[in-house]
Amino acid sequence: MTYVLAVVALTLAFPWGGAAVARRLADRLPPRWACWMLAGAAVLLAGGTVSALVGLFHVPFLASLEQLPLTRVREEWPAAVPLAGVAGAVMAVQTVLLVRRWIQHRSLLERAWLSADGGTGDGDLLVVPGTDVDAYALPGYRGRRGRVVVTSGMVRSLKPGEREVLLAHERAHLAGRHHLLSAAVDLVAAVHPAIRSLREALLFHLERWADEEAAAVVGDRRAAAAAIARAALARSAHGRAAGYPLLSATSGPVPQRVRALLLPEPAAPRGGARRAGAVALAGTVVAAAVAALALAYGLHEYVEYAAQRLIGAPSGCSGVWGVLSAWFGSGAP
Repeated sequence: MTYVLAVVALTLAFPWGGAAVARRLADRLPPRWACWMLAGAAVLLAGGTVSALVGLFHVPFLASLEQLPLTRVREEWPAAVPLAGVAGAVMAVQTVLLVRRWIQHRSLLERAWLSADGGTGDGDLLVVPGTDVDAYALPGYRGRRGRVVVTSGMVRSLKPGEREVLLAHERAHLAGRHHLLSAAVDLVAAVHPAIRSLREALLFHLERWADEEAAAVVGDRRAAAAAIARAALARSAHGRAAGYPLLSATSGPVPQRVRALLLPEPAAPRGGARRAGAVALAGTVVAAAVAALALAYGLHEYVEYAAQRLIGAPSGCSGVWGVLSAWFGSGAP
């Protein structure tokens, strides 16, 4: 059982290293690539964590399938049942956190639509009267298509050219369906605390993605940087902080975003750089999911091997899986 516990511990600890590597890799990629990479890494790391917990949780049940009484399991592996209980409790907490976060998302989206009902505009633009200074991309909800919501206070704070940048930024969020990536990472962050750092990194790169789209629309990177900076300053002393699913041009580390817009447009990786990035991501993140799936199967083989020893049944394991079973089973009496 010692080997099993070591593999479980490594699998559950792996997301810390995987998240750190994913963040570093994202900083070296164009915003669009970085967003998809971070979202994929978060989902894979969460899947690996859940697979490890499910495998650990099922040890007593797998023993019962092998016709081993629970009392005998407790005699031979005293830690098996308590660890399964801990894994079950952790998964229950994860489920509660995930459901609670989903409810918060839906509640925020509903409140945002209610607050925007008083707005007027044309097409995908809604201008909400009031003194608040705010602007955000409002995703579709219950059959209503997504809108760009801008308060009249924000409209008054910007010049015509700056308003064009702001609207292009928010429209980029809607066109790219950035709220879906944000929602996916925000939800799976409930599975493992290491994924929370990926959520923060993703929000930054989503804003950078929209910044680049806005700069392309207006054709002037310096003008886009100035507009983003002015909008953030205008809003700094007003209104609420926009969060999921309200992606806003004034959120995130604005100075870093402005500095990036003053640099040349980032180019998509080519050739060797693209292959190196793919290898780094595959070798770091996918390994977590593969290790967890192997752990789940290994736990089953471990219980089967131990059952064959304890009840005196002939061994049905052979070849690679027989070796794997013997390795896992070496911790049993």
